[in-house]
Amino acid sequence: MPNTQIQVGILGATGFTGCELVGLLLRHPRAEIAWLSSESQPGTAYGKVYPQYLGRLPPQVEKMRSFEDVKATVPDVVFSCLPHGASAECAAPFLMNGKTIVIDLSADFRLKDPKAYAEAYAHTHPMPERLKESRYGLCEVHGGEIKGARLIANPGCYPTSAILPLYPLIRDGVVSPDGIIIDAKSGVSGAGKKPTETTHYVMANESVTAYGVGDKHRHRWEIIEQLSLAAGRKLDLLFTAHLIPMERGILSTIYCDLADGKTAALAEACLRKQYEGSDFVRIREDFPRTGDVKHSNFCHMKVYQPAGGRKLIIVSVIDNMVKGASGQALQNMNIALGLPETLGLA
Repeated sequence: MPNTQIQVGILGATGFTGCELVGLLLRHPRAEIAWLSSESQPGTAYGKVYPQYLGRLPPQVEKMRSFEDVKATVPDVVFSCLPHGASAECAAPFLMNGKTIVIDLSADFRLKDPKAYAEAYAHTHPMPERLKESRYGLCEVHGGEIKGARLIANPGCYPTSAILPLYPLIRDGVVSPDGIIIDAKSGVSGAGKKPTETTHYVMANESVTAYGVGDKHRHRWEIIEQLSLAAGRKLDLLFTAHLIPMERGILSTIYCDLADGKTAALAEACLRKQYEGSDFVRIREDFPRTGDVKHSNFCHMKVYQPAGGRKLIIVSVIDNMVKGASGQALQNMNIALGLPETLGLA
């Protein structure tokens, strides 16, 4: 891309992921924030919502919903940090202008199967005709498909932590695609900005809560779809999420079976080969902690084989707000535009 400033707009800029993205873009040497929008706080100065950005951004957030609102502005990139359902609707005008790259941080374009989307999110997909053109933006796995794409579905936070270690192991036949169990724990920021009875400080502090147990969490459909691609056939798995009393971070403990004749050493070698030269994935000799990747776009992982069996345990950690959301979104922008992946992230 020519050495000019990239004009960027953000839909849903006043949520947690929007705020995180703003901070990353301000450090990006090629990005310029052209406008910010909010459906919940239109007309409000962004510096009033987040005082750390006072005087550093457009004077107020706009309300951008219809084509009439946006046809006069054709940014190079639009990030949508809106909830699923609303995101596809608000991104539609930018998809129609023939120029803008849309990076959607909601779930609206992650699943290729609209029936799976309806099952996971309990409503009909708002724009099924666009699903074929969307690219799943798991950067270290699908980077070749992301470059030049105009519609990129940013992966979910839990799926990022689970798919990065499992995809190459399943694809290369190191582990069995059957019987996988994922036990994941996330900080409270993953629940979004609007407090609920579960995420209120009084309820979340000094307490751990399991939710979306086994086969109920909506991210399970996303993980299944991607790992089925790796396996070359449909697979099933169990996934349970836990809310833990910290601000940010995800730790996923993954239980799976080694394929016949495979060992933990072969699993580690497979992961090292997949992520050799990766800017953001690290294979560890020791077990990683969420604090090791806090406020970063890194994923750290370790494989371990308990004595006397075929079981393999993988521990994977990310920052849910960065690698699990806004950081990976910026990484997707860099890849799509042919820029170094680390711009604004390292």
